[in-house]
Amino acid sequence: MSDTLTARPPRDAEGTAHPRRLIALLVGSAFVVILNETIMSVALPELMREFAVPATTAQWLTTAFLLTMAVVIPVTGYLLTRFPLRSVFVAAMGSFSVGTLVAALAPAFPVLLTGRVVQAVGTALMMPLLITTILNLVEPERRGRMMGTISIVISVAPAIGPTVSGLVLDSLSWRWMFWLVLPIALLSLALGTRWVRNVTEPRRVPVDVLSVVLSALAFGGLIYGLSSIGESAAGHVPVAPWVPLVVGGLALVAFTVRQLSLRDRALLDLRAFAVPSFSIAVALVAVSMMALFGTLILLPLYLQNVLGLTTLETGLVLLPGGLTMGLLAPVVGRVFDRVGPRPLVAPGAAVTSLALWGMTSFDVTTGQPTVIGMHVLMSIGLALMFTPLLTSALGSLPQHLYSHGSAIVSTLQQVAGAAGTALFITVMTRGIASGTDAGATVVDATADGIHSALMYGGMISAAAVVVALLVRRPAAQHDEA
Repeated sequence: MSDTLTARPPRDAEGTAHPRRLIALLVGSAFVVILNETIMSVALPELMREFAVPATTAQWLTTAFLLTMAVVIPVTGYLLTRFPLRSVFVAAMGSFSVGTLVAALAPAFPVLLTGRVVQAVGTALMMPLLITTILNLVEPERRGRMMGTISIVISVAPAIGPTVSGLVLDSLSWRWMFWLVLPIALLSLALGTRWVRNVTEPRRVPVDVLSVVLSALAFGGLIYGLSSIGESAAGHVPVAPWVPLVVGGLALVAFTVRQLSLRDRALLDLRAFAVPSFSIAVALVAVSMMALFGTLILLPLYLQNVLGLTTLETGLVLLPGGLTMGLLAPVVGRVFDRVGPRPLVAPGAAVTSLALWGMTSFDVTTGQPTVIGMHVLMSIGLALMFTPLLTSALGSLPQHLYSHGSAIVSTLQQVAGAAGTALFITVMTRGIASGTDAGATVVDATADGIHSALMYGGMISAAAVVVALLVRRPAAQHDEA
């Protein structure tokens, strides 16, 4: 067996290659599974009533999903090296389909939570699988266009999750969020068993059990700690956030040392960070995900608790931004193939920062058109950043690091999303507490808290504008042993 992953185009029974069909199937499947990452947020009040659970318990439907992904994603680099692509795809969509069915039939909250965890296992496998396949099948000069398609999955699917759930809940039970997805997942699974062929040459590599344990403690601890910071600020948390954060931080240090010592036998090959283009691009992806997930959690709260919009109205206000990202992503990919990353990333970072600073003007009198305009502006900025950054990061790696690089990117996206959510919610919650203590109404205090949170977002985004100037086009790669 070769020591590196060897690309092979998928072939049908007649021996004709069909990479486009394979990629289309993987993109559609990934979009469906990633959509479920944020689809539950709007349904939490209804679930709290039906199952008679408090908000802190209901929130585990999202927290457990993120935790599971944080634990599973670092292992995907090993899985994609060790097993055929087809086997990983069947495992991913099979797990997601089973979890969806369990959630749809759930008679009690623990069963629903179990279904979400099983769903998350499949979701965690899909994104690195999709990225690795594209890197192996698509020529470097066309990767920007294809990574633009991936950007739709990464950014648009989570962005429209609340909109989809709002539309469903407006006329149907929460169970239909799963019943409507299940046939699509089963169709993808059926097509995958027929269409998906191996585009890599699997090789036998031993799994380091200690690395798996350290990875679970590190990323699981960080995600849980960051996710519980907001609840802690509101006074509702079973364990102080610093406990899992310290455990996660120490485990991360040990995990890093372990991976560097294992080198070619590493569970997650961190030597990818030795490539400067990869490190810079991944750092900016993390900042972008912080902004995206932070505003995804803040804007619905602002629209409903300050402006008094319904769940459905909130989803519709956020829809134009999600659609904007989806429409721009393929265009940005084609432009990237011609001009490279910097002419796109630097303006994108500036536009994103401008939008976040513009959102700091939101108050109790702000009109819906202004909110939509700022959200669309931020979506334009993020669309200009995601595709070039992903392509620059992963395209700068040698081929044998593709699967590990995609796993690193996917893991850091989850950590950054949780960090952005924690930062924004914590600042907002403390701002609300300070405002109500000073005698302000709940609505005014909420508006002030959201204003303070978005100020922090603006400051982080301003730093990203400077870093964006360092992004470079990936050099022509050759596979290094």
